[in-house]
Amino acid sequence: EWQPALKNVSSSWDVGIIDGLSGWTTSVDDVPADTISRRFRYDVALVSALKDLEEDIMEGLRERELDDSMCTSGFTVVVKESCDGMGDVSEKHGSGPAVPEKAVRFSFTIMSISIRVEGEDDGTTIFQEQKPNSELSCRPLCLMFVDESDHETLTAILGPVVAERKAMMESRLILSVGGLLRSFRFFFRGTGYDEKMVREMEGLEASGSTYICTLCDSTRAEASQNMVLHSITRSHDENLERYEIWRTNPFSESADELRDRVKGVSAKPFMETQPTLDALHCDIGNATEFYKIFQDEIGEVYQKSNPSREERRCWRSTMDKHLRKNLKLKPVMRMNGNYARRLMTREAVEVVCELVPSKERREALRKLMDLYTQMKPVWRSTCPSRDCPDQLCQYSYNSQQFADLLSTTFKYRYDGKITNYLHKTLAHVPEIVERDGSIGAWASEGNESGNK
Repeated sequence: EWQPALKNVSSSWDVGIIDGLSGWTTSVDDVPADTISRRFRYDVALVSALKDLEEDIMEGLRERELDDSMCTSGFTVVVKESCDGMGDVSEKHGSGPAVPEKAVRFSFTIMSISIRVEGEDDGTTIFQEQKPNSELSCRPLCLMFVDESDHETLTAILGPVVAERKAMMESRLILSVGGLLRSFRFFFRGTGYDEKMVREMEGLEASGSTYICTLCDSTRAEASQNMVLHSITRSHDENLERYEIWRTNPFSESADELRDRVKGVSAKPFMETQPTLDALHCDIGNATEFYKIFQDEIGEVYQKSNPSREERRCWRSTMDKHLRKNLKLKPVMRMNGNYARRLMTREAVEVVCELVPSKERREALRKLMDLYTQMKPVWRSTCPSRDCPDQLCQYSYNSQQFADLLSTTFKYRYDGKITNYLHKTLAHVPEIVERDGSIGAWASEGNESGNK
């Protein structure tokens, strides 16, 4: 039972899997509406997840020596939400209904449950998800045949999910756990999104925009000049305000002035996401960047101006062959997580250095990778203050060193430009860790492995 009762949510309790369009059938064209999406009702899915954790909750109360008959209210549940597009899911043979060949999956993970005992200010954590990035803890909520770039259809389907989530935030769940009725409050944090999805949900321009960051207002040029000193300024509410300014243009400015005022917010933010950094795509983005630096160094681009495509192709194939021979690292069409993890190692840098002519450049590359391997555990680990306290302390210093190297030795690549994830890695990691305690735990991997 919910108190007060949930607004905008159907009152029938015997719901299984429901039609994801929740009655919006008229708004989606070209596709038979009843095939396009299936989901659980959000509140029902959460109740089912809590019932699954019933034993863990009781165990947690016993471990903390809390009297279970006293603990009936004051439970807080923190939920991580993830959502990701799934590329090609076409039927290889068969004759089902005509549906889009892409799909999107929305899921949630119960991250922690805590209780506030009367007379105490702080909550006591009684359940903490130990494997927040496993597909086993990641519960699917909604599956839809939609292209993640099709903003209209996506918002039509997730609209009801957003409405249910909003209703649950204003209400409490009364649920029987361990034989007694207890009351739970829910907090939702949308962190399992890649940058593309965040930009879509928050109404920002696409990732090639001059507004490079989903956390701060920096432009690409500013981020390449000042690589480290930025703080998180964007938020869902601010994006909504900026969208209103964009829509109404109260100061009658020109398009350029207006865009500068709203810092690239040009669509209506639709779903609140938590401004964070997606650790998996951060890995992939930075590895892609290093992969290009390695090629440039093999071809000694720092001495030349504009090498031809042929030359670049030649350096790339030399490097791929060399990595394949010495590290058994097969070239990939598109950078993926596994390749990224193997490429961003000291062994890989040593192999690449065999192809780099100048001794100074080899040293610079080793230094760059050294700093990177020092920084990486901080945004990968589930609990950095426990798993890698030293690297956490040194992070700001290391990122400053890293930035200095890029802006001097590798200036040819970073003059006026820098990639989105490299900016976030250098500028925002310590602040996010300080706020959330972890970046890795809130990443999208669980959802990605579920997609598989």
